[in-house]
Amino acid sequence: MAVAREADWSGIGWDAWKNLRLVRARLDAGADPDAADFYFGPPLHRAAEWGSPGVVAELAARVEDVDAEHEGRTALWTAVFANRQDNARILAEAGADPWRPMMNGWSPGRLSLATPTPGLFGDPVGRPGLSEAELEAVAEARRLIDALGDFYYDGVAVACVAGVTAAEAARRLEAAPVDAAEVDALLEDDIFEDFDENLAIIGVTDVPGGCVVSQPWGYMPYATGVTERLSAGTVCYAMYANPKSGKQGSVTRDGAIVEWDTHPGGGNPSSDGSAEEILRSYLFHGRALAYCCAGAGLRLDDAAAIESPSAWVRLPERDHWR
Repeated sequence: MAVAREADWSGIGWDAWKNLRLVRARLDAGADPDAADFYFGPPLHRAAEWGSPGVVAELAARVEDVDAEHEGRTALWTAVFANRQDNARILAEAGADPWRPMMNGWSPGRLSLATPTPGLFGDPVGRPGLSEAELEAVAEARRLIDALGDFYYDGVAVACVAGVTAAEAARRLEAAPVDAAEVDALLEDDIFEDFDENLAIIGVTDVPGGCVVSQPWGYMPYATGVTERLSAGTVCYAMYANPKSGKQGSVTRDGAIVEWDTHPGGGNPSSDGSAEEILRSYLFHGRALAYCCAGAGLRLDDAAAIESPSAWVRLPERDHWR
């Protein structure tokens, strides 16, 4: 099959960065190895995350600066964040600096200390390491991810509230108890037969560190009026697994929305983000539920609080989006 000879990077999808023959043909035809896509950055950054070691080596040999930054990070940082140790090694061999300062103190080398391969760049003695708090965060992230397993399905919503009991959460929401048998009957019958009415039913469960408010069939724990009430004097991390548009997240502190329509666990931290948030983004990349639990400091032992809430309550009639 003939290889396209375009002198640019048009039509190169994420999987094509594994195709050395294709990438080399584009380069030989005049495609600029330093040309940055507005959303995804230069070719070397894209290959570092999605490509093969051969393509990374080819591009690294042709770029003007192997440590060129895009949105505050180098291609080497991108490879480490994506757990592409193979590509990270190639970039380091090509001269990329693992200890170059960036991302609010998270150089590629320092970030690698939080990965499953902390010795990726050799002995880090004399380099900035992880603090005790960061080491604890890494260990807790691995425990929490294992505890929650692969639990996830479209349509579920959760609100993780720090330092608040399930009973207090129900009180703040002015919610009335619902008999579990009624909910079981709804689930066995058809929860969507009277969907608007059943949206008012949510689950509340005490967990270490606070409580989880959940709804397996709808978005109500993510509603602004709900999270504002829940977060009085504390913080609430919420998410809704929207079947149409993917995971949507929010952070509410003391009754005020501080982050809205985020992508929890999406793995695209800003260089302006706090050091804690950048680490959390790495640790919970692709793990939206665990990300929300960790943000609120909840230490769940399993996914039971979301799958089978300990109590059900009904929200009062009001506009829960405000």
